[in-house]
Amino acid sequence: MTEEHAPGLLLRLAGPLQSWGTHSKYLSRDTARFPTRSGVVGMLAAALGRDRGTPLDDLTTLSMTVRVDRPGVVLSDFHTVGGGLPADEKVITVDGKRRAEEKGTLVSKRQYLADAAFTLALTSDDAELLHVCADALRDPHWPLFLGRRSCPPEGPILLGTVEDPLHHLVRLPLATKRPRRGPQATDFYSDKPLGELPVDSAAPDRGDGDHHSGEVTDEPLSFAPLAREYRPRPLYRRAVHLPDATYEGFGTAYLEKLQTYIDTHFVEPERSAR
Repeated sequence: MTEEHAPGLLLRLAGPLQSWGTHSKYLSRDTARFPTRSGVVGMLAAALGRDRGTPLDDLTTLSMTVRVDRPGVVLSDFHTVGGGLPADEKVITVDGKRRAEEKGTLVSKRQYLADAAFTLALTSDDAELLHVCADALRDPHWPLFLGRRSCPPEGPILLGTVEDPLHHLVRLPLATKRPRRGPQATDFYSDKPLGELPVDSAAPDRGDGDHHSGEVTDEPLSFAPLAREYRPRPLYRRAVHLPDATYEGFGTAYLEKLQTYIDTHFVEPERSAR
């Protein structure tokens, strides 16, 4: 079985706010412009009920391709921690002591994506792993969020389990309006080459998707609280002009079109007992 036609899951990540950190440290919390592998793997681990120290070897075998339905806009939040607390409750320093009264309030900068929407394909030749992950996303052990606990999804995350997820990834309704200024390319990001993305487009694409456009350090090795570890992985990007019929706007009209597509093309397997 080739990777391009491996079975997989289709997910929808949309909500008022999302945040997918890549270089977040201490008082500076950034966000990538699309969901990261570490964020999605962490979401799966939460759905499965795994502790932070549990190995991630099986989940990191999943290949992830992201379609940017709406890129959203980056918002910066003025955020404070520790102000007004009693002396014995103030923020702890690296040496285990409490911060002094005059330094008790910490100011942090946190970025979010507002009004963004993404459709994801997670592929694997491991049918049992896909089945287990699908069941967990339908009935998660812990609440799921879009990068941070303050960013809940606006609806169910799992769209379905399909035999050829990349085929549907370029055909599922887009959660955005048709551009007024003519055709606009839709961005796809993946950890695998995108040259074989099954698109039917009369307009030229930007790039062939077979050459990685850089590296991003978002491959999780451990989520252990005091020993989080990540490694870099290649990032592939392709911008594709999708047919006008794919654009379905917002709100109820889009959700109805999405549900019609799911009912027409997806056949859900029976749920396993958990």
